[in-house]
Amino acid sequence: MNLKERAASRGVAYIAARRQYASGTLPVPTYRLGRLIVVDEPLAPARPVAGQVVVYARVSSAEQKSDLDRQVARVTTWATSQGLPVDRVVTEVGPGLDGHHRKFLALLRDPAVSTVVVGDRDRFARFGADYVEAAFATQGRRLLVVNPTEVDDDLVRDVTEILTSLCARLYGRRAANRARRAVEAATGGGSG
Repeated sequence: MNLKERAASRGVAYIAARRQYASGTLPVPTYRLGRLIVVDEPLAPARPVAGQVVVYARVSSAEQKSDLDRQVARVTTWATSQGLPVDRVVTEVGPGLDGHHRKFLALLRDPAVSTVVVGDRDRFARFGADYVEAAFATQGRRLLVVNPTEVDDDLVRDVTEILTSLCARLYGRRAANRARRAVEAATGGGSG
């Protein structure tokens, strides 16, 4: 059940339950599935994971190769700490704004892949990440995001995505990256 339903069934205000979740004091296991906070259900399945577990990492340009290595290490470490045996690692270099990630699309098409683990939502889709996650879930597959709480407020995240896209079209990718970092710094959503 999701956090809002649980709060309503217990007679607790949703905002109070949300604060408990944010502070880590909810007395039940929780995890995020896209924007949804799910409670009373374990993240790991009761049976062993069937199919391949793939770590996917992407950077925008060749100059960021060292970032790609750090991203792979961070995501692989997280996956193994969750008890997920990583079968392979797929890396890609290309801009995130056009949404044409050849290797990621190949993972989506591959029925042998049951779980894809990524560091941040924007590594696989700038826009429509929730749709990708929902499509995966309908096939009984999982798309796990290590850092799902990049920007918690939906409106802030949507405006950030739109501004980043517009800046990239007007001024090029580097200006878009500067704009994204500026918005993250202003909203306190930056991770480094």
